Amino acid sequence: MLGVFDENLALIARELNLSVRVDGTKVVLEGEAAETGGAVIENLITIVEAGEPIDRGNLLYCVELAREGKSKDIGGIMKDVVAVTSRGKPVKCKTVGQREYVNAIKKHTIVFGVGPAGTGKTYLAVCLAVAAYKNKEVEKIILTRPAVEAGEKLGFLPGDLQTKVDPYLRPLYDALQEMFGLEPYAKLMEKGAIEVAPLAYMRGRTLSNAFVILDEAQNATREQMKMFLTRLGEGSKMVVTGDLTQTDLPEGKTSGLKQAVTLLKDVDEIAITTLTEKDVVRHPLVMKIVRAYERDAAKKSKGEKR
Repeated sequence: MLGVFDENLALIARELNLSVRVDGTKVVLEGEAAETGGAVIENLITIVEAGEPIDRGNLLYCVELAREGKSKDIGGIMKDVVAVTSRGKPVKCKTVGQREYVNAIKKHTIVFGVGPAGTGKTYLAVCLAVAAYKNKEVEKIILTRPAVEAGEKLGFLPGDLQTKVDPYLRPLYDALQEMFGLEPYAKLMEKGAIEVAPLAYMRGRTLSNAFVILDEAQNATREQMKMFLTRLGEGSKMVVTGDLTQTDLPEGKTSGLKQAVTLLKDVDEIAITTLTEKDVVRHPLVMKIVRAYERDAAKKSKGEKR
């Protein structure tokens, strides 16, 4: 819990401007934020008891929660297992925002998960889709993305259409393979129980008894978003994920995700979950990068208003 050569304690001391020392079996904290530091230590104990490793990322998150007076939330996060990978590893939420997102998916028919890169939006949705399939709650898993990325055009890529769109769908393939295992995943793909396809393939269909995930939805146009949402059939659940700060649509095109979040926020059975930089669970540096870009966007927004 204390880390190699008490490195975790040293980080807490730096973040909270505390004097910290170990006295036998006691951790002594001195400074104005000593109570906050104590809450962080209690959270670390909870994480260890739950069998989770302590890394720089979740340590900094514990500090954030303690500063906001939400330390008690850690216990609830660590208890629930979202799914189990093919290797038997339990998948758990790592932040309060992730837990709210998972609960929303369990309770609602359509869920929008909006937030920056690294918050687990897609991965957790895939985990819940796999769990629903294994529990026979759905007969099929459908994963889709708009084939628009960083200004590249599909026509310039080699191969047939499937070959061209595969790179865009790779994160979805990877998540499914981790959850099912390579061979079971291949068999399910072969018999059509798993479908991974570009958004354009959804037109004209009714998606019944399926768990449907639309990833990178910020790159869907308004027309595509309406088309996708109206594919919903009996016994199905839809999860729409995206990051409104990373839209790759051409100039003048409004993101369908942005419009949908505004239009559908008060509709029953639709939940909108917003994840923030605090929910980033990749390398801690990703959180700092996201914050830097958000500050820059806020400055530009103020400048335009003037």
